[in-house]
Amino acid sequence: MNLSARPSPARPLAPEELDRDDLLRRLDETGVALTPPLLTREQCARIAATFEEPDLFRSTVVMQRHGFGRGTYKYFADPATVPVVAQLRERLYPVVAWMANQWAPKLKERTFPETLRELLDECAAGGQRRPTPLLLRYDRGDYACLHQDVYGDIVFPLQVAIMLNEPGEDFTGGENVFVEQRPRSQSRAVVVRPGLGQAMVFPVRHRPVRGTHGFRRHPVRHGTNAVESGRRTVLGLIFHDAR
Repeated sequence: MNLSARPSPARPLAPEELDRDDLLRRLDETGVALTPPLLTREQCARIAATFEEPDLFRSTVVMQRHGFGRGTYKYFADPATVPVVAQLRERLYPVVAWMANQWAPKLKERTFPETLRELLDECAAGGQRRPTPLLLRYDRGDYACLHQDVYGDIVFPLQVAIMLNEPGEDFTGGENVFVEQRPRSQSRAVVVRPGLGQAMVFPVRHRPVRGTHGFRRHPVRHGTNAVESGRRTVLGLIFHDAR
């Protein structure tokens, strides 16, 4: 299955304007929901440029050193130092929390609080205090192996990734790949090509899928195909903090 960018609206949407029912429907259908653009070209460029400011980050991971693929990603030390990142995370959270809580009874899992502050307080009480928003940079030949972003015992079930470069102009290749493991069946791949400023909403670990005898958990992992040319930069918004 292949999901590509849709025509852009006249202006980026605020997170509060997203149609959460439509996003949930598409999550249920394919396991990934692609939003309209949430950022302007200028905002995307400004966020991408922070990659060159080392004081903004708590950790840098060179992926090939760990067998994660090839490329580099950096975790923000404090998202509040880049207000647009902190505001996006805070304002998107109620939308994805509503969707996560629709999934909760199907997965026989807990529900989550209505605000990001409550979730982060819970994470801190459980020893998860390290911020998880990150920037990922892929140059020619870089890619990410399939993985999940768990980070601790408290795991918010959905995450968001926002494209900060223009596909086809700033880079080629580098498609997002999601692989869903289906019980007693072959795995299913979904390829997603977001446009500039568009966000992908997808599961951290698994999603509910209706089966013959109720809902089943289908594990989902995500990665990135190799970049063929140029540079690809993505903002990752994980809502639980890390241990």
